[in-house]
Parts: sequence; C-alpha cells; structure tokens
Amino acid sequence: MLSALGDDEENDEEHVRPRAPLAVRMRPRSVEELVGQQHLLKAGSPLRQLAGIDGPGPSGPSSIILWGPPGTGKTTIAHVIARSPGRRFVELSAITAGVKDVRRVMDQALEDRDLRGFTTVLFLDEIHRFNKAQQDALLPGVENRWVVLVAATTENPSFSVVSPLLSRSLLLTLRPLEEGDIAALITRALADVRGFNDELVLDPGALDHLVRMAGGDARRALTALEAAAGVAWSAAEAHGLLAKRAKLLQAARTEDTAEVPAEDTVDMPAPAPPEARSDEDPADGEAAEPADAVPPAAAPDTGATQDSDAVDDDADGTGALTRTGQIVITIEHTERAMDAAVQRYDKAGDQHYDIISAFIKSVRGSDVDAALHYLAKMLEAGEDPRFIARRIMISASEDIGMADPTALQTAVAAAQAVQLIGMPEARLILGHAVVHLATAPKSNAAYNAINAAVADVRAGRGRGVPKHLRDAHYAGAQQLGHGKGYIYSHDAPHSVATQQYAPDDLLGVDYYKPTANGAERGIGERVERIRGIIRAKDRRRP
Repeated sequence: MLSALGDDEENDEEHVRPRAPLAVRMRPRSVEELVGQQHLLKAGSPLRQLAGIDGPGPSGPSSIILWGPPGTGKTTIAHVIARSPGRRFVELSAITAGVKDVRRVMDQALEDRDLRGFTTVLFLDEIHRFNKAQQDALLPGVENRWVVLVAATTENPSFSVVSPLLSRSLLLTLRPLEEGDIAALITRALADVRGFNDELVLDPGALDHLVRMAGGDARRALTALEAAAGVAWSAAEAHGLLAKRAKLLQAARTEDTAEVPAEDTVDMPAPAPPEARSDEDPADGEAAEPADAVPPAAAPDTGATQDSDAVDDDADGTGALTRTGQIVITIEHTERAMDAAVQRYDKAGDQHYDIISAFIKSVRGSDVDAALHYLAKMLEAGEDPRFIARRIMISASEDIGMADPTALQTAVAAAQAVQLIGMPEARLILGHAVVHLATAPKSNAAYNAINAAVADVRAGRGRGVPKHLRDAHYAGAQQLGHGKGYIYSHDAPHSVATQQYAPDDLLGVDYYKPTANGAERGIGERVERIRGIIRAKDRRRP
C-alpha cells in the first residue's frame, strides 16, 4: 500500500510516519464542533465560561469534575478549554502522576497568577486513580483558585473523589452519545480533510453497524471506522480496484483541467491510502478529490452511498468503488473490523450495580425479555456466572416465594449446574432459570413476613417461650413445668392442634400475609383455616 506514495517504496517507508489515530485527528477544536452533551453547553454554563466563549460575570472560573463513560468527550472538552486565550494548560494523568507533580504544578500556577497574571487550567485525567493523600494535595490550589481544575473520571465521584474536593468543584455528568451524534461524527470524519477527505464512503448498512456497535462511544466509533477503512482499502487493492480508481481520478483531473492553460497544469500522483499518509503531507489527499464528487453539504445526512453509485461491488465484501473513485466501506468490512460490541462494564463500579439492579427489577416486573437482555449483557462483559446464580436464588424467594414454590428449586438447580458446567454452556442454564422466574407469578409475602418478624425481635418483642413448648427431656424439667400441657400435633384432627405457639405478647400477630397470586391463593385459604384452629382458645390481639 505504501507504493501508492511514489515509485521508490523503500525511500517512502523511511520518510512516512504513521498518522495519529483518527479519533485524535478529528478531536473538536472549539465548542461549536462538540457533538452531544448539549445539556452542558447552554449559554452561561461553566464549560462555555472555561472555554472563553461566555464571560465569567461577577464570578471567576469554576473547577469542574467531568463524570461519564468512555468516549463521551471528557478529554475533548479539556482540550477545547485549553485553546481559550490567557490561560496556561497543564495536563496530568493520575495513572503516572504523584503528589510531587501536583505540588509542582500548584507552585508554578501560584507564581504565574501573581507575577504574570494568567490562570492555570489543570486537566487531571482518571482522577479516581488518585488516593486520598494525592487528592488532598489538590485542595489548596482549587480552594484559592491558583488553578482551575478540570478532572475527568469514569467512576462515580461520590465514591472515588474525596468530599472536600467535591465540595470545591462542580460535578458535570456526561451522557452516552445518541445514535444521531455518532452518525454525525462518522460522516464528518469521512468528509473532513483531517479524516478521509471524501476518499471513502459508507454504505447505509455499514453506517448502521458502526453506530450500533459503538454503543454511544465516539472514540470507539472512530476507531472502528478507521479499522473498517483499512479493511476496505486492502480489499480494493487485493482485487485491482485501486488501478480503476486511479483511472477515474485521472479522468476527473483531465476533465477539470481541460480549460486550464497548459503551463498551469500539474500531474498529481495517486493519493496514498489514508493510514499510510504522513502528517506532514501538505496536500493531505486534497488533490485526489474528484471534481464531480458529491460535496459534503449535498451528501445524505448518513454519509452513506447508494449501491447504484458503485462501479465495482462484490457481494462477498472484497471491495467496491463509486463512479467518482471513492472506495466503499461495506457492512462486510465493518464486521471484519469489529465482530462484537464492547460492553461497558466494570465488576466493582457503577455498571456492575446498575445492570444487576436492572436485571433483578426486570425479573420482579415479569419482563422476561429485558431480564434476558441484562443477563446477556453481564455474561458478555465477563461477569461471574456464579454471582448471577446467587442473585437468581435470592430473587426466587424475595420476589416469587410461595406464588410458585418451584422457582426456588429451579434457581438452586441452576446454581449447582453452573458450578458443574461453567461457561459458555452455563448461559443456557441461567437463561432457563431467568425465563422461569420472570414468567412465574409473583409474591413478596414470605419476604415481608421474615422482615416483619426480624423487626419485632430487634424491637425486643417476644417475651420468652411458652412453658408447654420448652425442652422437657432433661431431669428436673417437669418440676419447672416444661412441656406440661403440650399437645402432640399428630394426635389432633388434621394434625393441627389448638394450642398457643407464639409468645404472650405476639399472640394473634400475622407475619405471613399470603397474596392471591399463583399457588399462594390456595395457600392463603389454608393458612386462614389453620390459624382458626390453632387460635380457637385465644382470640386476643396485641
């Protein structure tokens, strides 16, 4: 592929440096270029003030903590702020920086403020990786505004950032990008000179695939686009489409220069593949743009090309070319570049708790489809299937109980099977159990019953055990009255005897209150009859 740069391949390899990643090249340079996060970019917002668009008014710039999932623009926002005039921008990573680095920045910032009259903006990435002592080192500078802190984290700051620093900063929450935002970023990268300069186009299916697989992550979308572009270019080269492309571009240049005086014409070499060009190439592929190419403004919003524009289109994904010489990225290329969406999931962070919470609530709410989705999301992200099995067992008793007594049996059997089988087949067992629990009738009567009983015990209720129920097997127990008057239940009709079981101060208390759901409807009727027999001698209520 490097031979496209010129005739001397070895000489080219010595001088051509790999370009920066597409996500870095396409990083927005101003607030206007930012995509998404519009809830943080309203007039007068702290971000606009820090970027120098809106004046701070009577107040100075505020330190901020940017919290959001990867690929939502935290680093990009920091670099946009860095371009604002009159400020010195310092970037530290909590992965490599320590207290000495922080103090050095603070000392320099104080000197710059007092002697040179400008403010230092400190961008601290991955602040959740700083321990308490390291975060405490930031406090004097933030409190006295020696620096304006812009901190970024993917972890919940309530758990990962010390309270004094939280109280001195504004917490701004970034949201995953919408599908329309991701599509707009991809389209911009295809057309922009920093990206692919209209040398490649996406067919609609490929665009949809990239957007879906990105999962709201702009960086991942652009990384996948770059990988898919490489696959498409290699496929075109392998099947001789680059020669056809060169002819199309040469024809376009000839047509474009037909009316230009001969002394003004220049023979332009064929452009290099996007990933092989040097950052120092002043043309950056601009000369390769055909005269009859559809300008970005006239292109569809999706940035996709129609199949009718292709002069070469192989069904097996070997390559495609438009009439204007653009290489088509097809869904086959995007699938080769990324075969599965990356799941945002950390086993000790917010995603772990949020997804398991949504899973349990979906089972409780009888939405079997949502429950299966969250189960699949956890499994694909590498969650321990034994943890999921434990949660299923708990749900069987908490949310289903006696409305379907077999649910707990299924849950326990599933947990045992997961231990014996392991992944990936364990997903079948867990799916079986989830379908059973989600579609079963629901009752939390047993759950409420034990909680009410525990609350009474903790409150000191339940004064002793009735004497006739006490242990009477040891010598001297009868003299104490233990066991006297006890009725053996199997000697009574239906094996239910009329006698007191509860402590005196809990007589008549009903902890278990069956619902009318599922099997519990019949159980409720039976419980009422049993209570009527047991309490026949004493109808007192506390």
